[in-house]
Amino acid sequence: MIQERESIEPIDHFHEKVEKLIGNDTSIGIVLFLSALAALIVANSSWGGEWYHHIWETNIALSFGDKSFDMSLHHLINDGLMAIFFFMVGLEIKREFLIGSLNSWKKASLPIGAAIGGMMAPALIYLIFTSGEAQNGWGIPMATDIAFTLGLINLVRNRIVRSLKVFVTSLAVVDDIGAVLVIALFYTSELHLEQLYYAGGVLAFLLIANQLGVRSVLFYTFFGIMGIWSAFFYAGIHPTIAGILLAFTIPARTKITRRSFIHYGRKLFNAYDRTKSLDDRHNSSREDQLLEEMENLGDEARAPLQKIESGLHHFVYFIIMPLFAFANAGVSLSGDFFSIIGSGIGLGIIAGLILGKMIGISVFSRLLVALKIAEMPKGADWRQVIGVAFLAGIGFTMSLFISDLAFENPEQIGQAKMAVLVASSLAALFGLTILGTGKKQMPSP
Repeated sequence: MIQERESIEPIDHFHEKVEKLIGNDTSIGIVLFLSALAALIVANSSWGGEWYHHIWETNIALSFGDKSFDMSLHHLINDGLMAIFFFMVGLEIKREFLIGSLNSWKKASLPIGAAIGGMMAPALIYLIFTSGEAQNGWGIPMATDIAFTLGLINLVRNRIVRSLKVFVTSLAVVDDIGAVLVIALFYTSELHLEQLYYAGGVLAFLLIANQLGVRSVLFYTFFGIMGIWSAFFYAGIHPTIAGILLAFTIPARTKITRRSFIHYGRKLFNAYDRTKSLDDRHNSSREDQLLEEMENLGDEARAPLQKIESGLHHFVYFIIMPLFAFANAGVSLSGDFFSIIGSGIGLGIIAGLILGKMIGISVFSRLLVALKIAEMPKGADWRQVIGVAFLAGIGFTMSLFISDLAFENPEQIGQAKMAVLVASSLAALFGLTILGTGKKQMPSP
């Protein structure tokens, strides 16, 4: 910790405050909210509206021999940068299935069942309100924005038990899996099978490299981008799916055991302690060599999956997602607000995200507990489950993302995005009200 050091540089004070500010889920939710709000203000202003709607259509082209990537800035964000977000989602999914709250049926049954209910009910409700081409948007209200949801739960953390946060986190992970499958299977354009075969070959190559012990982050990044992402781009499948698949190839085990790390770490530390030093602020060549060996040992004691997840966290949640929110939430309010949200698309999304999520998650959870297939989160009650079920109706990031895939008509896209913003806001309000008025919980030991 910085406070325990003998000397603190001036920059350390600033770094400590920044780390404290961005080191919690609440900050992520606040940044995303401000990004969406800024997009709405700029898009509907007299001074920035025209600029906002034209900047995202800026064309960007890259050529490599006979291959070329030609897309707008908007597509670069949604198809390129968001692939990194989906890569993070894939790492979280893999971690949860290996060592987290989804690594056994007993732990996973309730969040899996609740998530299935929380995806089915919104889709069915949406279809009730829509007809014809508008029904293409059935996948929009199925999504849950895990960052927003966990950020708001953090605001009422003294009103809920810890097991409930684990439950909603696991539920959101399963929800992400469902959303990815929906995008891959139902929101995909014309397929080019030869590119899929190529991507499959690269994926198999990376899985073999994993088994052989290859742990280089650069290695997986290069083949992930040049092999899987580019192949999906040309194949007609949304390239963000490449991020999920690449994540499954990343090694999740450490190279050495904890016992070996402690044993060799002590030997290196003792050797360093015995080494003659030039002075307290300058290392001898022997000291530098020992420090490098310590660094390498620490690297071997961390799994590549966890290193990448930790390294990407701030970049994804404080740069990519706010940029995505700013680029996608700028819906024009020039039309009649009530006619927009009162359209079949608007009502379907609002009812699906608010009522569908709450009903699907609550009913399926009750059913699984009643049939003794799953256990209730320890210390939680049904009021809290209903509260987090409402919060799961915050679709935001994934719902905005699917809105662009579901429709080609700009008017329908605008209706969908406005409905997502309204529904997410109301779901947050209802969920926080229910959880915030509950009894205070004893702090976890």
